[in-house]
Amino acid sequence: MSPMITSILILSLATGTIITMASFHWLLAWMGLELNTLAILPIISKSHHPRATEASTKYFLTQAAASALILFSSVMNAQATGQWGILQLEDPLAQTLLTMALAMKLGLAPAHFWLPEVLQGTSFKTGLIIITWQKLAPMALLILTWNQASMLTLTMMGSLSVVVGGLGGLNQTQLRKIIAFSSIAHLGWMATIITKSNKLALLNLTMYILISTPMMLSLIFSSTKTTQDLTTSAPSPILAPLTMMTLLSLGGLPPLSGFMPKWLTLEELLAQNMAPLATVLAMSTLLSLFFYLRLSYSLSVTMSPSPTKISSKWRLKPNTSTLLLSTTLPPSILTLPLTPLMKP
Repeated sequence: MSPMITSILILSLATGTIITMASFHWLLAWMGLELNTLAILPIISKSHHPRATEASTKYFLTQAAASALILFSSVMNAQATGQWGILQLEDPLAQTLLTMALAMKLGLAPAHFWLPEVLQGTSFKTGLIIITWQKLAPMALLILTWNQASMLTLTMMGSLSVVVGGLGGLNQTQLRKIIAFSSIAHLGWMATIITKSNKLALLNLTMYILISTPMMLSLIFSSTKTTQDLTTSAPSPILAPLTMMTLLSLGGLPPLSGFMPKWLTLEELLAQNMAPLATVLAMSTLLSLFFYLRLSYSLSVTMSPSPTKISSKWRLKPNTSTLLLSTTLPPSILTLPLTPLMKP
């Protein structure tokens, strides 16, 4: 793919997300989502591999169905209320349909089956875009309509996503599928808390992006695709422990940064007398923490001071990716002391 085409696609990807986040009319939001979907499809299928073509087809069908459902719910709301504004979502059936459509776009359970398959058929760089940037537009719509969305639907789908994300990643050996189920679990935390506190949902999303970005970049640098590659590759002696800490932070292990949004979410649920829901989320996230501990243990094997591990791959060439990794690693593991400042 030529640099000009890549630049156009990246610009279209950013433009679609910005249009959706800045719009207050359902048609403009729908147009932004469609532009976003159409821009990512050539990026997914640029390798011309059958798996990439299959992944782009699954992504297109799922996102197109979700966009059609969003348009249908907005038309239904406009027919019932005469309003096309995003903040005037008053019809109960339209609220439920919109919640389900946005959940399908995000990859919440039970509409999550496309996410592991799509990530498995793409590269790590494209997967990074899918699990971070592609979540911004649907989450922006959810945050805008947090007090109008179906609370029961979001809570059920969110709690189910945390359980499915923990269980689904247990028996996986492909790192991209593990990351996909981890994304499903984290999105479940956001969906569960968004109807109680949209600020905490935004904090969850921000911390997830800050932690996932250096973790994916570390895996790209070390060229690891499976759990076995973690034990056989020889990453940098600095990058290996930082990657392990990032994995543990993504699992929510204290005192790392990933524990902060989970701590505040559980505290908010307990404050609103939702102890059973908080218990389900806390027990389910232990499943995710288990396979992150397993990955960290596999990575720790390469950190043994053996002379056979020394190789030229330890030297990372300075480029844009290494600069991005160095700037995103500290916030991903060191922001827990800022927790008192982030309480809503």
